[in-house]
Amino acid sequence: MQEWLSDHKLVSYLLILGFTIYIFNKVFRAQQRLPLFKEILVYALIAFGSFVLMILQVDKLPIIQCMGIAVLMMLMLRGRQLYDKWKGNRPDDAPSQKAEPGK
Repeated sequence: MQEWLSDHKLVSYLLILGFTIYIFNKVFRAQQRLPLFKEILVYALIAFGSFVLMILQVDKLPIIQCMGIAVLMMLMLRGRQLYDKWKGNRPDDAPSQKAEPGK
């Protein structure tokens, strides 16, 4: 897989760019939107940084695989949050683990 990704540089760049934008939006994005100029600047820097990471990917470092695992873990966390919300799990539903005094 690493060799195929090294041979197909455009695919590698687009995967890295997509992973980077997803991670930025899920982890570092503020609640409010940035002004348009700052937004363009942020994405231009992400595009440049993705190019640097693509060069490292072509040099046989597993950048895409590592970013893929990070995104997979983020999706697993989101799935767990949705599952907990769907089940309505509350801390008071769990059985008590405290020992009663005097026993």
